Formats: sequence, C-alpha cells, structure tokens
Amino acid sequence: MPTDGIRNRCMPLRRRFERGEGKLKGIIIAAVVVLAIYAAFKILPAYVNDYQLSDKMQEQARFALVNRYTEEQIRENIFKIVQDLDIPAKREDIKVFSNNSVVKISMDYTVPVDLLMIHMDLHFTPSSENKALF
Repeated sequence: MPTDGIRNRCMPLRRRFERGEGKLKGIIIAAVVVLAIYAAFKILPAYVNDYQLSDKMQEQARFALVNRYTEEQIRENIFKIVQDLDIPAKREDIKVFSNNSVVKISMDYTVPVDLLMIHMDLHFTPSSENKALF
C-alpha cells in the first residue's frame, strides 16, 4: 500500500514534463513549416520564369522558321521576353543559330536567391530547336 501513495505523487510531475515536450515539438514543427513556405516563396518564381521562358523560346523558334527571321531578330525577341520576366541575363547570353531548315535557341543564366542567412545561385539552361518539315 505505501507504494501506491508514492506513485500518485510522482505522476503529476511526469505529466507536466510531457506537456512541455509537446509544446516544444509543436513550435519546432511550426518553425520548419514557416521556413519551408518562405523558401518556396523565394525559389519558386525563378522556376516559373524559366518554364515560361522555355515555352516562349519554343514558340519563337517555330515562328522564326516560318517567318524567316534573322538571328538578330530572334535574339531581340527573346531578349524582350527575358526583360518582361525579370530574368537576370544579358543579350550576349542568348545563343541563336538559324538557317533555312533549322532554328536553335539556347541560353545560360544564373538567378541569385537569398534565404535569410543562406545565399544560393540557381542555374538554368533553357533551349529550343525547331526543324523545317520539308
């Protein structure tokens, strides 16, 4: 019988510590979720812009072949798209090869991303090629 009284007195202390662990665990999980959302907010736009640029490059390659654009006209059209998307690339970064049967467009650029204390560079190399059907 004396052991039951000791067990009842120790039980509330143990439960108090368990409650504190649960709160700490919840705070850590919330912090990790908030940091993940922040990182996605900073990184995701670069990937969306790269996807849009790739799509526009494919479109320009098709139109350039049909309309017989010069390499400089193609480069200018792509550079306007790059500026509209706020991509940190120069006109010289756009490589264009064009003749009567094929148009090739490629780029190589890097987007700097700052995540609180971490600095990272995202490297993208979109390209497009279109060949004549004849």
